[in-house]
Amino acid sequence: MRAALVLLAIWAGNALAQYDGPAVESCRAYAARESKHPIVFERDRFLMIERYTRKVGGQFVSSVLTGNGAVVYGDAASAELSFLCLLADEKRPVFFSWLPRQDASSLAQCTREESLRGKALACLEGLSQMAEQDLGPAYMSGLEEAKQRGEAAVGAFRKSNDEWREYRDAECRRRRDLGTLGTPAERELACRVDLTRRRALDLR
Repeated sequence: MRAALVLLAIWAGNALAQYDGPAVESCRAYAARESKHPIVFERDRFLMIERYTRKVGGQFVSSVLTGNGAVVYGDAASAELSFLCLLADEKRPVFFSWLPRQDASSLAQCTREESLRGKALACLEGLSQMAEQDLGPAYMSGLEEAKQRGEAAVGAFRKSNDEWREYRDAECRRRRDLGTLGTPAERELACRVDLTRRRALDLR
């Protein structure tokens, strides 16, 4: 029931706009109290408010704030998220929910917490192992599907995977010297994590 009400709140309004008013801090503080961890919101083009002015169940809701952010943990990678916050008014949130972001930046995950910034490489190595573990079942599923179509399909699948790995490694070497966040080695490894995650999604 709650999920249905949330979906209604997302889609029923009609006035989306980029936003940087008091609802941002109100929702962030509300979320932090609920999660018992620090929360950050990205103040970017995805941070929007939708004027709603209706009831959701028995609760009056004046607006819906959506955007991206993260739950920041003490000594671990942050949980990057997309969130939805319902407000009775711009200073009174009544509901907060979030989902993991599929396009999360691994370098952001490993540098949001100040204590990790001097050891982001170790954090990224952990995320890299997780990304490779996630890729394994997706690869095997794709390979099994190819086997059902014959040897030519198997060869094409394996060739595609080999060429993807060559592309990933070359692209991440290129990105090593781009940007200002992190060291060159951290940027290269973060790129490998991000592209490996994307490959696993593509194969599913």
